[in-house]
Amino acid sequence: MKSFTRSKQILDHNRRFIPGGISSTNRHTSPTVCFTRGRGSRLWDADENEYIDYHAAFGPQVLGYHHPKIEQAVLETLETGSDLFGSGPSEIEGQLAERICSNLSWADRVAFLNTGSEATAAAIRLARAATGKDHLIVMQGGYNGWHNDVACNLMTPVDQLGARRSPGEYEFHPISAGIPEMHQQLVHAVNFNDLDSVRWVVEHYEVAAVLLEPILQNVGLIKPQPGYLKALRKLSEEMGFLLIFDEVKTGFRHAIGGYAQIEDIAPDLAVYGKAVANGYPLAAVAGPARWMDYFFHEDTSKRVLLAGTYNAHPVPTAAALATTDVLLENDAEVYKRFEVLGARIEQGLSGIYSSAGVQATIVRQGSAFVTYFMDHAPVDWHDLASNHDYSFDERLRHALLEHGVFFFPLPTKQCSISASHTENDIDQTLKAADLALSEVMTSQS
Repeated sequence: MKSFTRSKQILDHNRRFIPGGISSTNRHTSPTVCFTRGRGSRLWDADENEYIDYHAAFGPQVLGYHHPKIEQAVLETLETGSDLFGSGPSEIEGQLAERICSNLSWADRVAFLNTGSEATAAAIRLARAATGKDHLIVMQGGYNGWHNDVACNLMTPVDQLGARRSPGEYEFHPISAGIPEMHQQLVHAVNFNDLDSVRWVVEHYEVAAVLLEPILQNVGLIKPQPGYLKALRKLSEEMGFLLIFDEVKTGFRHAIGGYAQIEDIAPDLAVYGKAVANGYPLAAVAGPARWMDYFFHEDTSKRVLLAGTYNAHPVPTAAALATTDVLLENDAEVYKRFEVLGARIEQGLSGIYSSAGVQATIVRQGSAFVTYFMDHAPVDWHDLASNHDYSFDERLRHALLEHGVFFFPLPTKQCSISASHTENDIDQTLKAADLALSEVMTSQS
């Protein structure tokens, strides 16, 4: 059994000064594992245990930890004397903006922030200003940040949700205290892949926007059904609301132009984060000029505030430029490599589960994958919550820890391959998975 003694000591110390001991409650795990360093595809914890990592810090580490080209770009930026000046434009933010817009065929402008939550908040405010409407539609099982508009209906237990509602909406189930009741009345949760419910809400309320992850990647990977996203695009044009893609997890990981590029859809706005700067804090809102220019509208009564002292800080901006450099190298060859490695682990895991007689369905998009312990790929949260074997999933993730493989130890959380992973990493992972599965099945028999 691995020892996590030092990790526990660190948490106990931190609890004296930080609520819960961690500055993001989403990072709480059982057991507590405190990582102290990473390199490439590997992590080491405070007790010197080594792991092949598939968590990727919730997705940002698309190239791997301490990628040499990202390190070089950051160091060169610091050595030039560049710093946070807080006045006027910077050349580097313009370079990054041009790079991103040139790879998003539907976007003319991009604005930079620090986190995905900031980006979704800005996009929602812009949509309300542009449409003159207040209501918002979000997806049951989606995660779009921590602020009041979206801190709801993530992993709501089915006994709270009740029976499937279609067409219709689910009650607002906050994932945080402190959200005013009056605010909750402006937000409407429907199931992913349920176009009829989107139409129903729009017919009953003045809806400014539909905000959704094009793949629900905070509960694994729930993919859009064929035609769903294009039908949403058409419905938004028909009924006068903005379509906002939350590509914080899908953007830059699945394609340089995000999942919108894969589906050949032009949303009104899209938000990005995580993989765009390979672990450095940078987020973005992008879209056509007709919408984005509300951030600098000639009529000040229509202007949407875009502010933030650290927006486009030179260090993460340099990291983002270097990250996109690597992603674009050799005609974006890295995405072909992701597909090869992703297929290797998908096929390997499928064989292991099948040989053991375990009912499992692997869902994958390029470098991201998840195993659902059910007989089909879920189409929405209601489907997932009703059918997935959460207990088995959690026990297997804990067993993998003992064999030096880090899948975030919370059921349904996606796994991510980085550009630093090798075929040998994948093969070692499959051996570990075979052993871990055997131990879990033996312990429950």
